[in-house]
Amino acid sequence: MSGLESVISLNRSALEADAAARADEESPPFIETRGLSLAYHGTPVLRDISLPLRRGRITALVGPSGAGKSSFLNCINRLTDLAGGARLSGAIRVGDCDVLDPRTDLIALRRRVGMIFQKPNPFPLSIWNNLAFPLREHGLRDKAELAARIERSLRDVGLWSEVHARLRTPAQALSGGQQQRLCIARALALQPEALLLDEPCSALDPIASGVVEDLIVSLRERYTLLVVTHNLAQARRIADYTALFWLRDGVGVLVEYGATAALFAAPRQAITTAYLNGLRG
Repeated sequence: MSGLESVISLNRSALEADAAARADEESPPFIETRGLSLAYHGTPVLRDISLPLRRGRITALVGPSGAGKSSFLNCINRLTDLAGGARLSGAIRVGDCDVLDPRTDLIALRRRVGMIFQKPNPFPLSIWNNLAFPLREHGLRDKAELAARIERSLRDVGLWSEVHARLRTPAQALSGGQQQRLCIARALALQPEALLLDEPCSALDPIASGVVEDLIVSLRERYTLLVVTHNLAQARRIADYTALFWLRDGVGVLVEYGATAALFAAPRQAITTAYLNGLRG
């Protein structure tokens, strides 16, 4: 493909992305923050973040280390509460739920919005019990339904064929990529509506990373997904939308947000251009 053809192709992709984004804007986002700010023990971490996350879409969150990307994920299902000293202001909505309302049921919220961490964290239990334990904790007692839910979740992440004959063996004996898929299956077993993934591929080798990346794409239509990544090529491959966080006066802010193809082809902010071209960050 010639240079001119490449430019034409990029511009066409950007226009198509813009058109899809305009169609998405006709329906309300499933998750939305407005003027969200976060401080720990009085030290600001995030300032005035307003970001919509569209239902059935993947949003990539990129930016330099320390810009508050992981902290933003923790705000959405109130994992900030576990750290102590956190003060949130602004607004967060998940569907019809006001996340910052003191009356919000946090167990129900975290079941609705699952979290996948950078390093796979299976429980020190068997593969089966990694999924059965949270299901029982949430009240599922019927053995047939329990078995069906576990099998369905493992099939959803492509693990069933690999582990069905050794479900009672330790989960920590799995490879790193398998452990990460197991953690995703564990979240899916609780039937969430959204998944927050904090650099889910960064601790994996390239082959395992590719498998997890393909899995994330396959979940797009059924879940709302927010993925923190330092891998710009990955963001470009998998995400419908991309948001760039940056540091201003030592505090994380949202610099730019838009349809991924459009943002990469024609960023509106100079910082975004510099970051995407490897000149900053």
